[in-house]
Amino acid sequence: MTRDTLDRLSKDELIALVQAQAGQIEAQAGQIEAQAAQIDQLSKRVAELEAKLGQPPKTPRNSSLPPAKGDKANRPDKPKKPRAGRPGTCRALAENPDRTVETFAEACPHCDHALTPADQPDAHAYDHVELPPIRPVVTRVHRHRGVCPCCRKTFAAPAPAGLEPGSPFGPELAALIVHLHVTQAISYERLVVLLDEVFGVTISEGAIANILARAQAPLVAAAEAIGAEVRASPVVASDETSARVAGKTWWQWVLLSSSAIYHIITDTRAAETVTTFLDGAVPEVWVADRYAGQAGHGRERQVCLAHLLRDTQYAIDSGDTAFAPGFKALLLRAVLIGRRRDRLKDSTLRQYRGDLDRRLDRLLARSPTSAAGRKLRRAILRCRADLFRFVTRRDVPYTNNACERALRPSVIFRKVTGCFRSTWGAKLYAAAVSVIATGRLRGLSALEAIKTALNPATAQHAC
Repeated sequence: MTRDTLDRLSKDELIALVQAQAGQIEAQAGQIEAQAAQIDQLSKRVAELEAKLGQPPKTPRNSSLPPAKGDKANRPDKPKKPRAGRPGTCRALAENPDRTVETFAEACPHCDHALTPADQPDAHAYDHVELPPIRPVVTRVHRHRGVCPCCRKTFAAPAPAGLEPGSPFGPELAALIVHLHVTQAISYERLVVLLDEVFGVTISEGAIANILARAQAPLVAAAEAIGAEVRASPVVASDETSARVAGKTWWQWVLLSSSAIYHIITDTRAAETVTTFLDGAVPEVWVADRYAGQAGHGRERQVCLAHLLRDTQYAIDSGDTAFAPGFKALLLRAVLIGRRRDRLKDSTLRQYRGDLDRRLDRLLARSPTSAAGRKLRRAILRCRADLFRFVTRRDVPYTNNACERALRPSVIFRKVTGCFRSTWGAKLYAAAVSVIATGRLRGLSALEAIKTALNPATAQHAC
């Protein structure tokens, strides 16, 4: 706007113009302030990213990433070596074959001389294994009824035991369906096809859902007994992994002792899951990783050394040369002692424990040379007393690897099926895997454990 234009403006017009420019200046000042704050935030983010540029990548070898997240290197070609001769092996013969077929030669294949069984004392024995035709056994029940000729009232014959009216599918078939769905991760749709084509059973997806729903109550009851056994154990280990339930992220916890394995699927990863499960019980030793939700549940804690070894390896990969290498060697020494506990005296184990503690004190006096090393050292200072409890307590493992193995089938189930569309399905699955895993500890197959849980009276009678 030129000077002449301004001179022609009235006083009110000049005041309005000044107010408009003042408002514009104020808006620009606010915009500049917001941009300055954004620049400051982005500068900090750039600094964080630049600090990470020199850090090694997280891999399953140096962190808690699962093996599936790691890149698999191509295995180099190995030069072929001449095979040394060795005795051959073959399939062992069945101890109790269902039938035996004896074959004798009628004549010598070389000269046609007639032969008798007495001429053939030796035999080449081998097994031929085959499945019989698989078909369901259908029992038709006729419950006769009529009118009593004496009192003229109607009556009906009682249903035979085990053949009561209701679902047409028996407990053996129900146990098989639970087994195939839980342990083999077979979906409802594929179960319909499998049962039809392999077993000759015509069934719908809705009938399968009803069978699983009816199996929930006895499986949950059996799982609760398992949970009570874990709760009463002096040493309990725990771990957790994610699960999807009704389109949301839940968590599957496993809590186990030396004789029982209990699974819980819940909507929280917080410590309240374990607190609710324990219901006031306090185990002597709690074995877990360093996740905060796993801490404070036992009188004492044993930290998983396998997790610590991976964290230590990351500190080594990050360039720490003062603390992490020595700490890794100390952990490996402790693991070797743990593997030899059964062959060592209590006094020897106490000496080893004292030696490990003194070595650890010397290591903690060092100053790490990298940020990852310093972070690791601070973490070890917080759990200093929880590293070597297993050395003098033979019933305490030095890792929670048993928990990770117990969760592995559930991880596979999650990847194959996408998890659960309903909360009752998640509850059924947790109970079923508790029964199956505990059954395997006791020498039962998955199918045997499910049958025992679904019909405990029959199982006890069979025993």
